[in-house]
Parts: sequence; C-alpha cells; structure tokens
Amino acid sequence: MTFTLRSRQVYLPDGPRPATVTVHAGRIVAVGDVTAPCDQDLGDLVLLPGLVDTHVHVNEPGRTEWEGFATATRAAAAGGVTTIVDMPLNSLPPTTTVAALREKQAAATGQCFIDVGFWGGAIPGNAADLPALHDAGVFGFKSFLVDSGVPEFPPLDRDGLATAFASVDALFIVHAEDPGQLRDSVASRAYADFLASRPPAAEVTAIGTALAVAAAANARVHILHLSAADALPLLRRAAADGVRVTAETCPHYLTLDGLAVPDGATEFKCCPPIRDAVNQDGLWAGLADGTICVVVSDHSPSTPDLKRRDSGDFAAAWGGIASLQLGLSAVWTEAQERGFTLADVVRWMAQGPADLVGLRRKGRIAPGADADLVAFAPDEPFVVDATALHHRHPVTPYAGTTLRGVVHTTWLRGVPVGDTPHGTFLRREDDR
Repeated sequence: MTFTLRSRQVYLPDGPRPATVTVHAGRIVAVGDVTAPCDQDLGDLVLLPGLVDTHVHVNEPGRTEWEGFATATRAAAAGGVTTIVDMPLNSLPPTTTVAALREKQAAATGQCFIDVGFWGGAIPGNAADLPALHDAGVFGFKSFLVDSGVPEFPPLDRDGLATAFASVDALFIVHAEDPGQLRDSVASRAYADFLASRPPAAEVTAIGTALAVAAAANARVHILHLSAADALPLLRRAAADGVRVTAETCPHYLTLDGLAVPDGATEFKCCPPIRDAVNQDGLWAGLADGTICVVVSDHSPSTPDLKRRDSGDFAAAWGGIASLQLGLSAVWTEAQERGFTLADVVRWMAQGPADLVGLRRKGRIAPGADADLVAFAPDEPFVVDATALHHRHPVTPYAGTTLRGVVHTTWLRGVPVGDTPHGTFLRREDDR
C-alpha cells in the first residue's frame, strides 16, 4: 500500500519545511515538494517523526498491576511515541538472563500498540550472562549504584561495575546516585524533607565513579535521568577527555519545580528527585550546549497504594513519575517559553534516543526510515485530565496542568495506531 501525507511543516533531519511524504509498505520512500499530489493534507497540523522513549518501566510480567505492555504502549502512542525500550527491572523476573528476556517477550506478545525493544540488566553475579543477552538483541545493560527499590535487582559497587564493563562491548546505562551521600529519609508529608535526603552530591559522586570506571575500560556509558545540574561540568570534562559518555534528562526535571510541590503530593516523588528552578535552568543549559542529548520519560508508575496517597508520606511512597503520554506536550510547552524550537524537541525526543541505541530507521522522517509519524497541533492547549490517560493508573503530577501541543494521529510503520495492537519487537542493530 502506498499513500502520501502533506504538511506545511514536516520536521526533517535538517529542519522543518513544507513537504509531501510518500509511504510504501511501512517505510518512507520519498520526501517531495509540497505541491506534489497527496492522499491526505494535514492542514495546520505539523508532521513529526514518531518519538523514541528509551526509558520506560513496563513492569510486565510479575508486576502487571503496576503497568503493562497494553496500557503502556497505548499511552505512548497517544503521546506521539512510536518506539519504547523497556527497562529490565520491576518485572519478575528481571531481564538479567536470556530466559528472562524470552519470558518478558512472551508476556508482551500481541499486546504492543507500538514497537518495543528491551534493555538487559547488570547486577552482582550475572556478568557471565551479559554476552548472551547482548547477542539476543538487548540494546545494552542497566545498572544501579544505589538501592533500586526492588530486592531482585541489587546495585553494583565500583568493582562490580568494572566487571560488567569488561564482560561485553555494549552500551551501559547507569542510575548514578551514591549511597554514601544519601541521608536518612524521615516520615514526612513535606517534599522538602525528601529532597534533602537525596542531595545533588549523591549524583555528582556516583557520576564521577561511573566516568572513572568507563574511562579505565574504554566503555560506553550513558547517565540516566540526570537531575542535578551540578554534574554537568563533570560530564563536559569527561567528554572532552575522550570518555564515551552521553546523558539524558526527563520531562519532570525540565518542567516541574521541586520547591512548589504541595505537602503530601507523592505523585511528584522520583529518584533522583525533582529539584528547584535554578537547577532546572542548568539542565536546560545542558540541553542547549549538547551535554544532555536525550529527553525521555523514565515512566515508572505503580499502584496508587504504593504511592501512599492516603498518608502522603514521601519516605514510604514509591518513587516514580507516570508521564509517558504527556512528555512531548510538557517539554514543548516549557521549551517554547524558553525560546527553543519544536525542531529542538524532535532532536531530543526522537532522533537523539534513536541514535543512542542505534535504531537507524527510527526517530526521523527520511527515505528508508520506518513510517512512524505524528500529526501534531503545537499551539493547541489542553488541561491534563488524569482519568483520560491510557496509563494503567491515573496518577500523575501533571493532573490539572494546562499544556500546549496535542497529538491528533500517530502512525506506526504507515498504519494509524488504533484499537488493534500491531507493534513488533526490536533488536539491537535491527535490519528488518
């Protein structure tokens, strides 16, 4: 099947321009002049590449009551995301062996509304499993330098990280907080008390450890969900010294102010935490100069009872933000206020994540790429109604917030995402 779409603003790798995009058999085969004949004129809607979110906790199997492939991928598509890479923990078993990967893929079969790839996990004692997992197609390996929150995914110390790096030539993604820099979190409804328990120094110290180990091993390391802008000079110096390092941040760090979190509003809790507006300015500066190259959701939902919404106790609540469906609008709303363009957002949320994991056919509108496309109204405002989200549980810090930018249609490999799942599993260096 061949069809064409026309838009006055098609966001191409070299910037937006009027164009007609021709799709055949799920791939983009041509990007032509806007005057070419077309099957569908998008009018005032812009055409974006489907977003790629490389940091999503789907939690299935084992904790499907927290989230699941059907609900997570449906939410992703509604937010303009056409590819996710699933994190290895919070599912049971965690994705730390090939057998566990196969179990997760079996659970996901027939449920995915978009394309899905998988991370493997590096934990104490499984270094010998990593080469086979890599050969099985995972995109790299996640590790924690601090308690992950679930007992089946323990953290690595410095020696364990070095052992993992030496076991396979792969991309290692690291949750970098140093346990020695954390403070006791006391029962409290005050967000400030939780924030004080996880200071910026915890991130800076752990990032320093990860960079030193990566430099010694000439390993490729990616710093997950950077919250502390204080770490940016360290990352810049390491990159200048030749360390193969990249970093990401998340919509909640870029758009929410930790000093404005209401008492008991545990839907705002995540680790590392949302910090203040001055810190947020620093993260935007890191995006502007390229030190941070990726913006992804770190969608990590749980059941409402685990968020302790009854007591509002930040110390006891699960730490994770549910935002998979809202990331594009949240980031675009703030980016526009700060003078950034929609092309910047596309670079951070589509092409950047695709490049990070080597998905050459994702995250861009170009001949040969998958026809993963989004019709988007960038100036259309809406108020977030949590009950209208496709996440399994309507718990999000964005509830009631007015955002700008509405997704009207999402196409996965040329087919509009509707009520029938047609996503596929992706492999590292996939040459479908």
